[in-house]
Amino acid sequence: MGSMAPNEAQIVVLTITQVIVVILLSPLYQGIYDRGKAIIEGRKGPSVLQPYYDIIKLLRKETVISNNSLSLFVYAPYIVFGIYLLISFVIPVVYPVPILLTPTVDFLGGALLFSLAAFIKIIASLESGSNFVALGVSRILSFTFLSEATLITVFFGVALITGTNNPYVTLDYVSQSLSHYFQLDHIFVSISFFMLWLFETGKLPVESPGLSEMGMIDDGVLYEYSGKLLAILKWGSYIKQYLLGSVLLNVFIFPWFLQVGIIGSLIDIAVMFGKWLLLILISVIINTTLAKLRLFKVQDYLAVAFLLSLLSLTLTVLLG
Repeated sequence: MGSMAPNEAQIVVLTITQVIVVILLSPLYQGIYDRGKAIIEGRKGPSVLQPYYDIIKLLRKETVISNNSLSLFVYAPYIVFGIYLLISFVIPVVYPVPILLTPTVDFLGGALLFSLAAFIKIIASLESGSNFVALGVSRILSFTFLSEATLITVFFGVALITGTNNPYVTLDYVSQSLSHYFQLDHIFVSISFFMLWLFETGKLPVESPGLSEMGMIDDGVLYEYSGKLLAILKWGSYIKQYLLGSVLLNVFIFPWFLQVGIIGSLIDIAVMFGKWLLLILISVIINTTLAKLRLFKVQDYLAVAFLLSLLSLTLTVLLG
């Protein structure tokens, strides 16, 4: 095989760096969030490395599969994990210029990939035949019709603002001028996406998740999974949180300070760590200070996020 041109070799290195960061660091931010939330609530809380311990423990445990389950139940965690990894090849998670597969997928394509992963996870969980999972799925579907619509509308809004569906062009457009950053349509679409991120990543102050059935939204879908399959799904959820949060930070609310070049990519890891600490602090304060929402109020919350994204679209068209 012939040698690659230097720029091509650099793109490969930068892509590998970004994907490795996504895989290895995404559980850390969940651990920092859980620890920060515990401290504000006056508890000692788990270690920031607890998500890693949980993944390792689950990987060592036996996987129990219901006799009613079909093959999709078994393979779905790997497919969902693979879809999230694919997204990390195309969007500005750590690095501010296009990487290996960026030309193949735009903002809308990324939104559809997130939706595809959610769809596969829901369909696969239903194959377990569990009535409890069916209850969880019906609950999720009563919310996701608004969350998916908001996600797609947000990305349409960004495309209208910048004239392109390329996330890297949007990052450059927003960061080059404060007047671009403080446009009303950009402010509304940023708030909408932040509200969506809180919901999609379980940061919305709802009834406490975990073993409490009344607090389960996403956890209800995972109820029949165990062992390695559950570990992969949890790891995938951390990656999803990191991907959405990084897009929120780099494209919408804090698009500055990212560097280019090989050395720049290493600096960007530290820059993103600082950005994430800020995002985690904001989300912890929201989760611990606001009154808990009842589940039936989640639809109202998502409806507001959706209306804000539509308002951004309207302002973009009216203001030109």
